Amino acid sequence: MPEVDSPSFDDPDTPERLEEGRLLFTKECEFLWEAKALDNLPPLGLPEVAFAGRSNVGKSSLVNALTGQKALARSSNTPGRTQSLVFFELGERLRLVDLPGYGYAKVSRSKVTDWTVLTRDFLRGRSTLARLYLLVDARHGFKPSDHEMMDMLDESALSYQIILTKADKLKPNQQLTMLAATEAVARKRRAAHPEVLLTSAGKNIGIAALRSRMAALAV
Repeated sequence: MPEVDSPSFDDPDTPERLEEGRLLFTKECEFLWEAKALDNLPPLGLPEVAFAGRSNVGKSSLVNALTGQKALARSSNTPGRTQSLVFFELGERLRLVDLPGYGYAKVSRSKVTDWTVLTRDFLRGRSTLARLYLLVDARHGFKPSDHEMMDMLDESALSYQIILTKADKLKPNQQLTMLAATEAVARKRRAAHPEVLLTSAGKNIGIAALRSRMAALAV
């Protein structure tokens, strides 16, 4: 009888890797820095993972769910609440960066333009940025602004992984359909990670899996 290979430790969903992710997020996570311009970024140091997405996609809520702190990152039903690059430090092993939302926001067009330029310049030029997580609302899928962001990321050869948020708002069969459709898009993108994760900050869906993948990027 042929031998069956045991799961590799490189598999992010093995019990060992999931436990590694859980332990990482038992560390204290604290606000580190807020930057409204590129000349005010924190000094380079730990590996960084950034969360990008359309306004009100759930970036701050996801950061709060990952860290188990309800109010670490400011979350709101009002699009455009995050108006700067907000850095958090996790256990002296990893930095999390909450980016301003792109697309619709209840602020002036010039302010949206400023946020967009700041975010894109940061993503293109930050040498310690280990991974960008691109958040997409599972209820709506990709919008034109998401495709514009992916075009820029592909051109910059910046590795990113797509995270579907608010998955609890879909029925199980709808989740599978959206996941398959999103993975098909990711496979056509040069810089996109082929794996797409379904998450829900409110229902704790996919949080352990995402923690595991982030632990692999920590020092």
